[in-house]
Amino acid sequence: MSQTALLVIDAQNVYAAADSPLRVPGIAESLGNINALIRAFDASGRPVIYVRHVHRADGRDAGRMFDFAGTAEPVGFVEGSAEAAYIPELLQVPGGLHVTKRRYSSFEGTELEAILRSLGADTVAICGYMTNFCCDSTARAAHDRDYFVDFISDATGAPDLGENFVQAQIIEAVCTTLSAGFARVYGTAAYLEMLA
Repeated sequence: MSQTALLVIDAQNVYAAADSPLRVPGIAESLGNINALIRAFDASGRPVIYVRHVHRADGRDAGRMFDFAGTAEPVGFVEGSAEAAYIPELLQVPGGLHVTKRRYSSFEGTELEAILRSLGADTVAICGYMTNFCCDSTARAAHDRDYFVDFISDATGAPDLGENFVQAQIIEAVCTTLSAGFARVYGTAAYLEMLA
C-alpha cells in the first residue's frame, strides 16, 4: 500500500518579510495552499515533514552556497536569525517531523530518506519555497531515489528574477520540465480532491 509524505520546504521568514530581497510575491496565497495541504495530510493521518534551511553564522557549513560564482557573499539563513525562522502563519501540526538542511536538496546531508523509509513512504508531495531552487532540487533528488513525486505548483513560490522572468513564469518553467520526466504536477484544489 502506498504512503505519501508531505514535504513542506523552507517556509521561512526570508520569503515573507516585507523588506527581504527574497520576498515571494503574493505569499499569502501560496502559504494558504501550503496550510491547506498540511491540514489535509494531518487529518488523514499522512505524515507532514517540515524542512528548514539553516547555516552556522561563520559559514563553515555553507560550502558553495554563497560563493557559487567564485565571489563570496554574506552567509544567509543563519541559525537562530529571524529570517531562518518559520513564517509565523505556517501551520505546524503536533505530529509533524522536522528536518534541517544546508543545501538546496532536502535529501543532501540530511536524515530525510531514513525518515521516509521508516514511514514506508513511496511518494513525496512537495510544496514550499523556492519553486526553482529547493523545491525543484528536492523533486529531482526524490525521483533519483525512486520516489514518486507530486509537485503542488500553486503551493510553491519564488521571488521574481527581474522584470522579464516573474514568479508565474518561473513556476510554469519548473513545472513544465518536471512534468516531462520527474514529477506529477497538480494544483492544490485538484490534489486535495484526489486525497479525499
